[in-house]
Amino acid sequence: MSPTRGAAASIAPPAPGRPDKPRGGRFGSLAGWAQRHRWAALLIWVAVLAAVTLVSGAAGSAYKNNFALPGTDSQAATDLFTKHGSAQAGDSVDIVLKDSQGLDGRKAGVEKMLAEVKGLPGVADVRSPYADASAVSRDGTIGYATVTLDGKAEAVPKEDITAIIDTAESAESGGLQVELGGEAVRGAQEKGSPTAELAGILAAVIILGLLFGSLVAASVPLITALFAVGSALGLIVLASHVFTIADFTPPITMLVGLGVGIDYALLIFYRYRHELTDGAEPAEASRKALDAAGRTVFFAGCTVIIALFGLVALGLGSLQGVALALALTVLTTMDASLILLPALLAVFGRRIQRHVLKHAARGKVEGRRWRALAAAVQRRPLPALLVATFALLALSAPALSMRLGFADAGNDPATTTSRQAYDLLAEGFGPGFNGPLIVLVQGDEAAGQGVRSELAEAEGVATASPAMPSEDGALSTVIVYPETSPQAEGTADLVHHLRDDVAPGLERDTGAEILVGGSVAASQDFADTVSQRLPLFVAVVVGMSSLLLMLVFRSVWIPVKAALLNLLSISAALGAMTLVFQYGWFGVQQGPIEAFLPVLIFAIVFGLSMDYEVFLVSRIHEEWERTKDHSLAVREGLATTGKVITAAGAIMIVVFGAFMLSADRMLQQFGLGLAVAILVDALVIRCLIVPAVMQLLGKRAWWLPAPLARRLPKVALERPANS
Repeated sequence: MSPTRGAAASIAPPAPGRPDKPRGGRFGSLAGWAQRHRWAALLIWVAVLAAVTLVSGAAGSAYKNNFALPGTDSQAATDLFTKHGSAQAGDSVDIVLKDSQGLDGRKAGVEKMLAEVKGLPGVADVRSPYADASAVSRDGTIGYATVTLDGKAEAVPKEDITAIIDTAESAESGGLQVELGGEAVRGAQEKGSPTAELAGILAAVIILGLLFGSLVAASVPLITALFAVGSALGLIVLASHVFTIADFTPPITMLVGLGVGIDYALLIFYRYRHELTDGAEPAEASRKALDAAGRTVFFAGCTVIIALFGLVALGLGSLQGVALALALTVLTTMDASLILLPALLAVFGRRIQRHVLKHAARGKVEGRRWRALAAAVQRRPLPALLVATFALLALSAPALSMRLGFADAGNDPATTTSRQAYDLLAEGFGPGFNGPLIVLVQGDEAAGQGVRSELAEAEGVATASPAMPSEDGALSTVIVYPETSPQAEGTADLVHHLRDDVAPGLERDTGAEILVGGSVAASQDFADTVSQRLPLFVAVVVGMSSLLLMLVFRSVWIPVKAALLNLLSISAALGAMTLVFQYGWFGVQQGPIEAFLPVLIFAIVFGLSMDYEVFLVSRIHEEWERTKDHSLAVREGLATTGKVITAAGAIMIVVFGAFMLSADRMLQQFGLGLAVAILVDALVIRCLIVPAVMQLLGKRAWWLPAPLARRLPKVALERPANS
């Protein structure tokens, strides 16, 4: 067999000179419509993008962070706070003051500033440090005023928080330093310029240019992705008025949309170039590409959407909104690849054809190196499988000790006011002061004081405030300050210790109901809930995706292999995140992994991994059906897809990796996790492990029990190009 024939075999083009009377499929027909009405299709997309942008701009966003978890102690405490009129029902902002000469001489100016803050919108109450001796450090140089908001931090408009910040900072003079802390302040701070997005787009252009050697060819997938992402972002803004969508959703959708959009367009465009190389005219090449690779994109997109909707099974507040937004983004990018891309190919087809044929005339054999790699793996499949698997398991091992939580002001950039307020409070009052636990005592005042006395003596507690009764006297609130910082493992242990060991005995002794709440306890509840529901989520996503693969490839072992390898790439990504962000590799500040990221990364990566799985295995399956030579099928499958898989992976890696440039720790973790997962999947798994496993399985790879084969409907993934 000649290498040239093998390279083209998996695409199965019609022989030159043979009458080509295709029986077009739905995706080919869609491509034909887009080509015949190319300018109408382009104008429709431009009009949609313009309309969505204008309407969403006029409507404005209504993003809401909702991390409520019904059934948890922290949520029950919040509900009782609100019901009984406790001052702790609303979140608070700390105005932290420092003067090395002492705060006593600053009283007049500080009190004047606090009076102005009390009159601002969104402010329910202000407590001065001069009215509470415990609000001033022992040396008298650091103090804080507590600004109680009239609602939760996510419900107070950012402009109201900005007004508080500006008013408080106006009191700075001489040696007086004024900083502000609290979740509301962190949310209102500027997040920086879109450096990450721009860096990702620039890197994608460079890789596409190197891959195709033509600016026009490189721009087609990028234009498709940008149109899709722009439309999706506008739709998400409108959806935020109907659904609960978190305010951190837009950068994540931009991240995923760019990667997925370029990826899908690239898979179709690469097939289009193959058809041009085999002598098809641009219009016919586009139809064949959509009839074949378009089906792969459709299946891959549906798999990603299924994986994202698996997040609904978790029932985690605004995380469901994030899943909806990402699913909408993937759907939009899929539509753009199937409609907008053929229209662009119709416009630029002749220019692309000239470039492709000029490149083909040089006689370079496509896929020669990938074919050699596949042959090398086939000669020693077991060692290749064991070495690659062992390396990925070693990278995955740190994920076993992953600690979930949420970043706080201690992870903010050192120049922000929230970080400086955090550091000042830790300096003046101890590390646990930045993450107090709010203990609610549902009983009389005597019960509250008794509980306070016991809590102050509990292991891991630095101090506890006096019991504060609610307005109706039905509740008492005790603020407990841990000995450790909010993100420390000791603080998480203290939450469980108070709930599991201390509270039951106090409830028996006092007859009162005790709940441990506050933002730190709520974060722990969220992390615990994710851990508890993760097995169900994984089962739903893996089960549905495996069923789809079984329908497509009519095999038992293909979906089993895909599920196991996808889980391996995800675990390797989580291991890398743990090493960098939890253990502080490469100088990164140590802290927990954002509690919702593992499930979000799982949903996205599991779906995206199916892109490469389907693209590679479908080529192997196509060659197997044609020749019934399993070894040949594996070699030709990798030879014809290795280049595009690594190119698509490289683009996603640079787009996702660019978010390491963001100042937001959550986006840094998200970008690193996705980049590592795609790197592992595109290079190690698809190019080494899959060929090794397929070689070891041999003909058994396509085994399906006869009773199951009779009952399963037949789903054709790729329509042969000459059908």
